[in-house]
Amino acid sequence: MARLLLLLVLVWLIIGAVAAGQRGYFTDRDQNCASLGTIAVTVIAGPLNYAGVNPKVNNCELPQPSP
Repeated sequence: MARLLLLLVLVWLIIGAVAAGQRGYFTDRDQNCASLGTIAVTVIAGPLNYAGVNPKVNNCELPQPSP
């Protein structure tokens, strides 16, 4: 049962990575927090990308170290 679940999760993430690739997220893009976040949520959304889901991260602020 655990192997089946692992296989399903792996296939889900692969489908999400393919969708991100088809949208051009892995090509020459400005590498910032928002673009990397968009890639991550697209991969996590998996097959839902083909059902009309288009997750995007617009604003992203990383915590700054204290002085």
